[in-house]
Amino acid sequence: MGGFVFVCGGLLALVVVVAVALAAMYNRFVVLRNRVDNAWAQIDVQLKRRYDLIPNLVETVKGYAAHESKTLEAVVQARNMAMGAHGVAEQGQAENVLTGALKSLFAVAEAYPDLKANQNFLDLQEKLSDAENKIAYARQFYNDTVMSFNTAIQSFPANLLAGVFGFTAREYFEADPAAATAPQVQF
Repeated sequence: MGGFVFVCGGLLALVVVVAVALAAMYNRFVVLRNRVDNAWAQIDVQLKRRYDLIPNLVETVKGYAAHESKTLEAVVQARNMAMGAHGVAEQGQAENVLTGALKSLFAVAEAYPDLKANQNFLDLQEKLSDAENKIAYARQFYNDTVMSFNTAIQSFPANLLAGVFGFTAREYFEADPAAATAPQVQF
């Protein structure tokens, strides 16, 4: 009888240890998933900040280079496309298009000395460059967080629990290497 109690007590202790380990793994997944969601929210904040600067930039350029309507329309269209993007991959593609359109806009500005000297244009350009830097930082933080989350849910034996509870790998926020740098104009 004493051996039976010992075995039952040992099994009970093993069940408790396994349950605590499973709960710890599950909670870790939840924490990491929430960090990924928060990191994406930070990217979203910076992207909205960037989107808010673009109409003022377009209006400033329009005052000096009104006949450059194709370039101005391309920037507005790219901004609208980026604002309407859903999901990490679609957002990344839209941001690459927007960055390219902004580079074209700044290239157009090179041909207008009065525009290049306009304080409003210079301020907007500086704010946009700052926004680009913050987006790059937020993108890196997001991708690091996604890597931690994906590693956690793909490692054995945690991957067994992750699959049961529906934790799936997240996408990285990819940027075209050429688009990853802030648009620069030299005066």
